[in-house]
Amino acid sequence: MLLRYNYLKGWYLNLSNVTIITDSTCDLTPEIIKEKNIVVLPLYVNFSFASYKDGDGITTDQLYKLVEEHNELPKTAAISVADFIEAFTKYVNDGNEIIYGGISSAMSRTYENALLAAKEVNEEKIHIIDAANLSTGIGLQILKACKYRDEGKSAKEIVELMNKNVALVKSQFAIETMEYLHKGGRCSGIARFFGSLLKIKPRIVVRDGKMSVGKMPHGKMKVALDAMLKMIADDKDNVDLDNIIITHSKADSYADYLIPKVKEMFKEANVFPTNAGCVISSHCGKGTIGILYMLKK
Repeated sequence: MLLRYNYLKGWYLNLSNVTIITDSTCDLTPEIIKEKNIVVLPLYVNFSFASYKDGDGITTDQLYKLVEEHNELPKTAAISVADFIEAFTKYVNDGNEIIYGGISSAMSRTYENALLAAKEVNEEKIHIIDAANLSTGIGLQILKACKYRDEGKSAKEIVELMNKNVALVKSQFAIETMEYLHKGGRCSGIARFFGSLLKIKPRIVVRDGKMSVGKMPHGKMKVALDAMLKMIADDKDNVDLDNIIITHSKADSYADYLIPKVKEMFKEANVFPTNAGCVISSHCGKGTIGILYMLKK
């Protein structure tokens, strides 16, 4: 049972016994996580010399510092079955039903490990959803789940709605440098060379649970930012206004460029920025920024 605050009515009892759990790749802000009473479990960030918990044992700033100092890009690893069992057991023993939604099963073993843990603890009380996304493409779905929970919907009802929402998320990122893609083995040295020479700014899109390279604008980063603005503008009549998120990794100036333009485009929408955590930063590097939103249908 949770006490929640309503600015018109004051404190009131929220009788929901549904616990919403996600993973650290959701890239929601600490303030939102606290306000919405979301449980976040960390993935792992592993260097050859040390292992860290994303957002718990290491920050994005610290990650970039370690990469520079050691000239080594970390590997990211899934939440373990044991980590899930520990968290699931706690909330089930408190009398709650659990809804977990996290990083795409095509990108991480985290989803599979969550299924194994649910089977071990209590499959009837634990509902596992493949968000088929990353970063705030997951976060958008989790915020919807919180909305449904706070409306008093049952776990079964929330799961049904979340499964429908998976296909409605649009995630796209512009990447300032191909250095991290190259270091992580995600592009060849030749592609990196010509990409740098031609000033290509890769655009990564998430569709059907997988990352792929979209159109690669040439020139300054503004060209890539404007391409993302055009994409959401093309969807204008079908954009869900509950939340539109600008997520970035050390790209404040790009966020300052995008946010007012998106707010002008969608005056009634809740538009806000978030910082990418260590997982997305490990894959894409500094200067990465995305516009993430959901469609109405």
